[in-house]
Amino acid sequence: MAAPFDTRPVRLLCQDESRFGILPTTRRRITASGVKPIAQVDYHYHWFYLYGAVEPLTGEHFLLELPQLNADNFQIFLDQLSCANSESLNVMLLDNGRFHRANSLIIPQNIVLIFLPPYSPELNPIERFWQDIKQRLFDRTYPTLSQMQLRLTQILRQYENEVIQSLTSFSYFLHTANAL
Repeated sequence: MAAPFDTRPVRLLCQDESRFGILPTTRRRITASGVKPIAQVDYHYHWFYLYGAVEPLTGEHFLLELPQLNADNFQIFLDQLSCANSESLNVMLLDNGRFHRANSLIIPQNIVLIFLPPYSPELNPIERFWQDIKQRLFDRTYPTLSQMQLRLTQILRQYENEVIQSLTSFSYFLHTANAL
């Protein structure tokens, strides 16, 4: 006897991660002619990652801030996304990062992964969302990472689904999604 059809609604999501961080920069100083200023500089780069999935058809999105880019954190993201969208079958387009294909991953039953061709970030609609966030975020400098995280949170709260939809609804994607 054949298994019954899955009656859950299908959501087509685009997934990616983006790194946000602070790299201290040295600045010019006014000194006497021929004298170079001496200053201590901390060259440590501080960062975090924003894992995200957007639905270009509706603009609905799911974001999770995590400290590193690895299979363990991707597993956390998948589990949280699965719980947040438990009533639907979530088909997710993503790149070919090693951590996306790790053998240790346990893909939740309501998530299906579809991998984009290698080296083709231009095909992933969420890339325009990251670009828009960074354009808004980096209109100033941040003395600490926590100040940048606070500003990023403020920016993310300003996004409405319609704005995300307009950023991510590529024509090729809409035609494909409607064909499904």
